[in-house]
Amino acid sequence: MKNLFTLFLMGLAVLSSTACKHPGKETEALTEAVSENKDEISKDVFTDSYGEKIEVTINHTKNIATVHLEGKTYDLKKSDALPEYTASNEEYQYSDIKGNITLLKKNVDMVLFHAKRETKGSGSAKMASY
Repeated sequence: MKNLFTLFLMGLAVLSSTACKHPGKETEALTEAVSENKDEISKDVFTDSYGEKIEVTINHTKNIATVHLEGKTYDLKKSDALPEYTASNEEYQYSDIKGNITLLKKNVDMVLFHAKRETKGSGSAKMASY
């Protein structure tokens, strides 16, 4: 009876140790899902004088700008021929030139959004002279 009980406990221990292991395919799926994204991405939100907000996500690696304005999304490709950072597609053009943020509709020359980038400073650095 003791041998049978010991044999039963050993069988139960072996069975429980093999039952707790995860299958090999699951670990492979986890390693594939953890891929590193090496794209250089910057994200900014700008507000114009009317309180409208535009969200601009720029992928510098792929040279793509994604602009979100009033619930619409515009995917634009960087234009190297135009100054500073300018991205466009056949209908729209986004530009960030000297701190002026502009989104316009090209075929009718209509500005959809315009704002100035806020400068990062604590005011004037000039000193008063007496």
